[in-house]
Amino acid sequence: MRLIYGGGHVGLMGATADAVLAAGGEVIGVIPKHLQNWEVGHHGLTELHVVDSMHSRKQMMFELADAFVALPGGIGTLDETFEIISWRQLRLHDKPLIILDDGGYWQPLTALLKAVVADGFADPGIAEFYTLATDVDQVFDCLAAAPSSHGPGYPERL
Repeated sequence: MRLIYGGGHVGLMGATADAVLAAGGEVIGVIPKHLQNWEVGHHGLTELHVVDSMHSRKQMMFELADAFVALPGGIGTLDETFEIISWRQLRLHDKPLIILDDGGYWQPLTALLKAVVADGFADPGIAEFYTLATDVDQVFDCLAAAPSSHGPGYPERL
């Protein structure tokens, strides 16, 4: 497997990239020019793409990826995770999204999504757009088990 990620060398993002590289994996980073210095762009990657904007970054990462894994993170991670879920709902892709719920980090998000459904603002089918994994081994199991295309499970309405 190869890692497509935001191109930074600090924090969890950098630690993940370093771990993949140390294991002999391929790592492709995509970082906006204005963040290259702020996020300390990782220059030891297989490839580092410097793009003009956050929108370009997310679009390129989306196009390069076959699946998505959301780790615990901040506002940027939430933005990217919600965008992938909403694009799935809009049928713009059928790629799997695995959310690593390490230590229950994502439980508030899943509670919010259940409330959105319970209050009638989304179809219960949105739960099909992502899979929760409780540890890294389960993330890899979910990726291996993911179908190549979605098929049934899209809600009848958005």
